[in-house]
Amino acid sequence: MLSLRSPVRPSTVLSVSGALAIVAFASGVASLALGSVPVRLSSTLEILVRGLGIPFGGSATPSDEIIILQLRLPRVLLAACVGAGLSVAGVVFQAMFRNALAEPYILGISSGGTLGAVVALGAIPISGFGAVRLLGVPAAAFVGALVVMLAVYILGQKRGRIEPGRLLLTGVMVGAFFNALILVIVVLMEKEYRSVLLWLMGNLSEATYGSVGVVGSVLILVSFLIFIQAHRYNILATGEEAALHLGVETERLKRISYFLASGLTGIVVSSSGVIGFVGLVVPHICRRLFGPDHRLLIPSSFFFGAAFLILADLLARLIFSPMELPVGVVTAFIGAPFFVAILKHRG
Repeated sequence: MLSLRSPVRPSTVLSVSGALAIVAFASGVASLALGSVPVRLSSTLEILVRGLGIPFGGSATPSDEIIILQLRLPRVLLAACVGAGLSVAGVVFQAMFRNALAEPYILGISSGGTLGAVVALGAIPISGFGAVRLLGVPAAAFVGALVVMLAVYILGQKRGRIEPGRLLLTGVMVGAFFNALILVIVVLMEKEYRSVLLWLMGNLSEATYGSVGVVGSVLILVSFLIFIQAHRYNILATGEEAALHLGVETERLKRISYFLASGLTGIVVSSSGVIGFVGLVVPHICRRLFGPDHRLLIPSSFFFGAAFLILADLLARLIFSPMELPVGVVTAFIGAPFFVAILKHRG
């Protein structure tokens, strides 16, 4: 078992995580209060307190309550879950591939999820099938992501071993193939262009408490399972051969990491569509701020990622208010220059 020269203390993990959780909460409150119809901060907090079942008098109106609890709160909660999930998955992929530019969508999983969603959007009409559509599109997206996850895993092996470079290239190629299929289907479709376009660019506007419950439950479970592997990721960073000598079963760790991070990405894609660059930007910022130790990097990326996507979604709603941009457009505008800067810095 490897002992780091400057081990991260549990108190440090708790204090940093607590501070970032407060940042995420403050971002969420700001996102609830601001929008095409602004709600006073005092009224927003009052509605949240009453929503917890605590009697609290104040000046909030019934329309304010509808805006906060029915329209904005599910969206903010889903943004937090998606941002945290993509960030944690990004940390895992960067540790697994030992590649600074690895991020959740690079393995083509989002393409599989998008193909499933596009097929469902074309097959399920809007009128008369509201409930089927609401459940069927995310379910089809998750199945598509699962198919790609298994295909990349099978094709990315060599003699029963996972080779990170081979897995990475396989993911890129499978993703390109599925993207081509998506374009063919979209061209053949006579309607649903707007729904497909929103899915391709990332969309949180159809968030529900049900989707938040599903994504949030998976997020907490998977993040915990990833966090308990944190010290092994620290050892893996020294190289596979060194990690083997230090008692880490690298093949088992890579398999667990791949399925956990890919499954988390798949469930996120099924609820939000394609939101890129979050899993690239957030882990790098946290690594710069808090260091490379995964015992601190994983929880800090979790909370910072939640705050990041909440604020990105707020920006998407405010830039051309009352019209909304897909949140994936905002993350792409932030992430693409960031990607180029990393590439230039790393040579």
